[in-house]
Amino acid sequence: MDELKLRMISFVSISLAMVVGIPLSPGYTCEDDVYAINSLHVALGYPLLPGWMPFGGDPCLQGWQGVQCVGPNITAIILNGTNLGGELGDTLGNFTSIITIDLSNNQISGSIPENLPLTLRQFFLSSNRLIGRIPSSLSDLTLLSDMSLNENLLNGELPDSFQSLTGLVNLDVSSNNLSGPLPPSMTSLSSLATLYIQNNSLSGTLDYLQNLPLIDLDIENNMFTGPVPERLWKIPKFISNGNPFNTQIAPSPSPTQAQPSIVAPVHPPSFNASTRHGGKFPTINIIAYVFAAVIVILVILLALFFLSKLRERRLNCQLIPKSRKKMAPDMTKEPTSATKLVPSNSSKEEFSRHALGKQQERDVHMIETSKVLRPIMSEKVAPKNISTADKEKYYISLEKSRGQPRSSTLRASLRTFSVASLQQYTNYFAEENLIRSTYLGRVYMADFAEGKLLTVLKLSNLTPNMKADDFDELVSRISELRHQNIVEFSGYCFEFGQQLLIFKYFSRTTLHDLLHEFIDKRLSWCDRIQIAVASAKAVEYLHEFCNPPVILRNIRSTSILVDDELAVRISECGLTSFVLSNSLTQFSGDPSKAFGYDDPRSSFGYEAPEISKEGWSYTDRSDVYSFGVVMLELLTGRQPYDSSQSMAEQHLVRWASPRLYDINALSRMVDPSINGVVSLKSLSRFADIINRCIQQAPEFRPSMSQIVQDISLVLKDARDP
Repeated sequence: MDELKLRMISFVSISLAMVVGIPLSPGYTCEDDVYAINSLHVALGYPLLPGWMPFGGDPCLQGWQGVQCVGPNITAIILNGTNLGGELGDTLGNFTSIITIDLSNNQISGSIPENLPLTLRQFFLSSNRLIGRIPSSLSDLTLLSDMSLNENLLNGELPDSFQSLTGLVNLDVSSNNLSGPLPPSMTSLSSLATLYIQNNSLSGTLDYLQNLPLIDLDIENNMFTGPVPERLWKIPKFISNGNPFNTQIAPSPSPTQAQPSIVAPVHPPSFNASTRHGGKFPTINIIAYVFAAVIVILVILLALFFLSKLRERRLNCQLIPKSRKKMAPDMTKEPTSATKLVPSNSSKEEFSRHALGKQQERDVHMIETSKVLRPIMSEKVAPKNISTADKEKYYISLEKSRGQPRSSTLRASLRTFSVASLQQYTNYFAEENLIRSTYLGRVYMADFAEGKLLTVLKLSNLTPNMKADDFDELVSRISELRHQNIVEFSGYCFEFGQQLLIFKYFSRTTLHDLLHEFIDKRLSWCDRIQIAVASAKAVEYLHEFCNPPVILRNIRSTSILVDDELAVRISECGLTSFVLSNSLTQFSGDPSKAFGYDDPRSSFGYEAPEISKEGWSYTDRSDVYSFGVVMLELLTGRQPYDSSQSMAEQHLVRWASPRLYDINALSRMVDPSINGVVSLKSLSRFADIINRCIQQAPEFRPSMSQIVQDISLVLKDARDP
C-alpha cells in the first residue's frame, strides 16, 4: 500500500513538473528574441498585452499582440497608441533580426538606450515622455531608413553620428528640447528626403544641409542664424519661419566697400551688385544709414510713450481699494481683475509645450491652483458698520440673515434684486418657469416688464448655512469673469435666507439636448468642432487668463448652452470650486450627495480618474479630462455612461480609448446622426486630441491653450476637406 502511494506521488510530481516546465522549454521563436521581448515587457511595467509575459512563451507561434515574425525571428513590434508606460530598458540590442519598432503615442519615459538592434530599419518613438540625449550609437544602425523621435522631452545636441546612415530617408526629431548646431556628419545623409527639426532650440547655420536631396524640410521655431544656403530655397517644401536669420548687424563697411549681406534675403539674392554705380554708392549708403537711424529712434520713442501709458494704467488699477484681505498663499498681493492677462508666460508655453522645464512650471502651477481654490474663510475682515440706507439698498434682513452685518464690498455696477421682485418675474418660481435643475440648484426664467429675460439660479437648498461674507466672496469672484463664451452675470439677491444668482438669459438648450434629446436637430461635423472650439476658449480663459485661475469642476454637456445660431456659452462658471470648498465640511463620500441630486448623467463618466471620493485633488488637468469626455460625446453621439448598452460599452471612455488610433474602428464609432460628410483628416486629428485629454495620468494631458490651438486646426480641416 505504501509503495502504491509512493508511485502515485511520484507520478503527480513528474506531471506537475512537465506542466510547469512547458512554457520554459525551448520553443519555435529564437531564444535571444524571446529573452529580449521578455525583458522589454518587464521594462515597460508588465503591460496587459494579449500573449505577452515577463518570461518564456513563444511570441511567433502564440501570436503576441503587435509582434510580427518571419520564421522563428521577431521582425517587428508595433504597439502604437496602446497606453504603454515604463521604460525601454537596455536589452533592445538583443533582438537578432528585428526591422521595425513602433512604440509611438504612448507614455514611455526614461532615455533611449545606447544598445539598439543593428538590424533596425524603422524606429518610431514619437509622442512619448522620453528624456535625455539621442544616443551616439545611431552610427551603428547602418540599415536605418526611417526614424521618428518627435514630441518627446529629448535634450542636448544632435549626435555627430550620421556618417554611416547613408540609407536614412525620413528623420523627425521635432518638438523636443534639442539645442546646439547641426553636426557635420549630416552631410553624409545622401538619401535623406524628409527632415523635420522644428520646435527646438537648434542654432548655427544650415550649411550642412545644402547638398542633401531633401524634398521636405521644416526648421521653423529654432535659433538658426546666418544666410540660408541658396539650394535650400529650391526644396519643394521648405518651412523656415521663427528663426533669427541674419538678425545681427554686421560691422559697418568702409566707404569703398559694399556689403550686400547686411540684410537677410527672404529669397536667394539676385541683385547684390545692382546698387553699385561708380562713386555714388558711399553717399547713398550713408543716407540710408541716417534714414534707418531716424526710423529706429522714432520707434524707440513710441515704445517708451506706450510703456509709460501702460505703467500709468497699471498704477491706476493698483490704487483701487481692496474688497477684502486674501488669505490664500497666492492672494497676498492686491487683487487684480480676472479679465487681466496673466504675465506673458502663456505664449511661451504654447511655443514649447513639450519642453521639460515648461512642464515643471506647469506642474507647480497646478499645485498652486489647487491651493488657491481651497476655502479661504478661516480668517475674516472685521465687518464695517453700514447705514440704514445701505441696508435698504442691498435688501438684507439683518434679523433673518443670522444677524451678521454685510460688508459693502460688492461692485457698484452689479444689480441687486429683492426676493419679492424675483418672485414676481418668475411667477413665484413656478414649474413652468423652471429651465433646468443642476447640481448647484434650480434655474428659472425671469421675464421682466421691459422685455428683458434673465435666469435665476437658486442656491438656497445647496448651502443653507452660507454666511453673508461667504456669499459676498462668491459674487465678487464670478462678477469678474468676462468672456464671450461664458454666461454673463447680472446681479444677486441675498435676502430672507435666500441665495440667488441672476444671469443674462442665453438659451434653454444644452449640448446634451442637441446630442441626446433632440432627434430632429442634427449637428454637422463642422458644427460639432465649432462648438468644441468655442467651449475650449472659455475654459482656456478661466485656466490661463484669470488671476487666480478658475477650475470649473463641472465640465459636461449639460453645462454648455447652445443657441439657435450655434453660439456657445458655458454656464455656472466659478461656482463649483467655491461651493465645494464651503460644503465639503458637511458631507463625505459621494459628492453628488453634497448637492442633493441623484441624476447619474450629472457627473458620472466625466470625472478624471484621480478624483477619488476622499482625495478631491482637482486641478486644471482634471477639467481637461472632463473636456475630453465632452469631445467624445461630440464624436460618438453617446453619453459618458449608458446603462442601456452592453457591459463592454456602458463606459464611454473605456469603450472608445482603444479605438481612437484604429482608423477603421474610429470611422465606425462616429455618430451616425452627423449631418453631412466627415473629413478623415479632421477626424483623425480630433481623435488624437481626445486621446491626449483622457490620459490616465494628469501630467500627460495638454493645457487648454494647446487644445484650443489643435482644435482650431481640426476646424480648418473640417471646413476645407
